[in-house]
Amino acid sequence: MSAIASVQTGLHSLWRSNICYEPQTLDPEQLAQLLAAAAKPFCGNPVILCIGTDRIVGDSLGPLTGSLLQKSAGDSLAIYGTLEAPVHACNLAETLTQIKKEHPDSAIIAVDASLGCQYKVGSVLIRSGSIRPGMGVKKELPAVGDISITGIAGAQSSRPYLVLQSVRLSLIMSMAEQICKCILDVCG
Repeated sequence: MSAIASVQTGLHSLWRSNICYEPQTLDPEQLAQLLAAAAKPFCGNPVILCIGTDRIVGDSLGPLTGSLLQKSAGDSLAIYGTLEAPVHACNLAETLTQIKKEHPDSAIIAVDASLGCQYKVGSVLIRSGSIRPGMGVKKELPAVGDISITGIAGAQSSRPYLVLQSVRLSLIMSMAEQICKCILDVCG
């Protein structure tokens, strides 16, 4: 098994991938260091914004991560987007307005699934800056987050919805658990 790993601390990004298309175990310390470095300019605990829907397995990374975080952290973290109350294209703008009103000085950590190169499926990317949810399925949504965590759920395709519908739940669960653990290491 030949793995590819890259850490760019200047850009606050980390991704790991496995040529055999199996998810790699993330190093929580590296991810925690990058999250901590990216969140320094903000006050207080960050808001965790988990984007996606529970109706499509490949797009459920955000809500699944949000539910795992909520179960582990309870009320100690501000978490938006769970399996019970997902944040998706139809309610994203409204949710952003609510977050800015209730948490004006907090960093927003956005978590979302994405499509990417086949050899990066199962990888997690973290970086300073926002993400553009819905780009893989040609949706025009606002950029969100001061820090972004993206899990690559499937390979880019001319039929992205078909790809997202055929993703294995075990892959999404593994990435969600890793992201949850890393966020709790930093914020919990």
